[in-house]
Amino acid sequence: MTPQTFTLPNGLRIVWQHKASPVVYCGYVIAAGTRHEEPKDLGMAHFLEHMSFKGTERRRAYHINNYLERVGGDLNAFTNKLETVYHATVLKKDFARAADILTDIVFHSQYPQHEIEREVEVICDEIDSYKDSPSELIFDEFEAMLFEGHPLGRDVLGSKRRLREYSTSDARRFAERYYRAPLATFFVYGDVSFASVKRYVQRLTADLDGSPVCLTPQPLPPYRPQERTVHRETHQAHVMLGARAVGGRDERRFALSLLNNILGGPGMNSRLTASLRERAGLVYTVDSYLFAYPDTGVWEVYFGCDKKDVARCLRMVRREIERLIEKPLSAAALAAAKKQLVGQMGIGADNNENYALTLGKTFAHFGVVYDPEETARRINALTAEDLQRAAAEFFSPSRLTTLVYC
Repeated sequence: MTPQTFTLPNGLRIVWQHKASPVVYCGYVIAAGTRHEEPKDLGMAHFLEHMSFKGTERRRAYHINNYLERVGGDLNAFTNKLETVYHATVLKKDFARAADILTDIVFHSQYPQHEIEREVEVICDEIDSYKDSPSELIFDEFEAMLFEGHPLGRDVLGSKRRLREYSTSDARRFAERYYRAPLATFFVYGDVSFASVKRYVQRLTADLDGSPVCLTPQPLPPYRPQERTVHRETHQAHVMLGARAVGGRDERRFALSLLNNILGGPGMNSRLTASLRERAGLVYTVDSYLFAYPDTGVWEVYFGCDKKDVARCLRMVRREIERLIEKPLSAAALAAAKKQLVGQMGIGADNNENYALTLGKTFAHFGVVYDPEETARRINALTAEDLQRAAAEFFSPSRLTTLVYC
């Protein structure tokens, strides 16, 4: 069934899609991510994600943690550069229960000081754990190079020093600015009627401030390619190579998505896997990724290898990139690449939780509903010239940034 949308009088948006299933997936997407933080609020978006589970006007932390679990449901959240998402998975008979607890923790949390003092140490431990994993840390440091001096280049987790300074008043100040009805989207994917969803969510959020909110994102700085080597005491080298890409509204994203999948997508037949792993035996992991923000994006390649093989592996990666620039795909290769990507998308859409999250985030950021069939149609319409043109524009050696942990 086609997704449907609705905007409540207070500005809160709803996106709903029916699925015949005993399980319902729902949640809030809040426009409060790392990009929205001021310098004094480093890590605040992620900090509020944690603290929203620590007590509301009606519930203590213990009651929040048990409210859905005792009926077999799941309540969770995550923060990234663009948003904080609170989501639940429940049996459809418990949908009202899920919507109630989600609305309570998102819009009525109290951020008690005694809970802050305890939870901050949990987040600090999360930061330390993250820094112990170079294969994860390098992604953040690479994006910091691509967006140097801009909020998109900041670490989602923030700094331990600043976190230990936060108080209840800091949390409320940030929540009052961003946890507002016009900056929120409620999504539902399951066997609950659209009419009942609208009616129930409107009742739950009737007390929220609906005054208009205008967020003006900080302009992007000019992109300056860089090369950096960081010496770390690790067994193997970790390497990132890539550049800024296009935003989620740019028509060229379809060509880039197909190029990315050909080059280093999840299939074992990607060009980088075939070259670096299968033929040369130099790496265990090599992948490429494409992420889109509304106004920009990131394309990146990651691999880990023996330290003595870094230069050789980089040459091989660059050679595969140059092949995409210099030589158009044959008709047979293009058809096979399209079939693979469309098939992967179809299988991915069968993951109900991921589909629900994509439904909510796409509508929250772009004001449109996620349509995998339209995406497949756009991919199938691509020509070899479209791909070669996009490769020349975005994969040019002069645009590439490189980061090596060695």
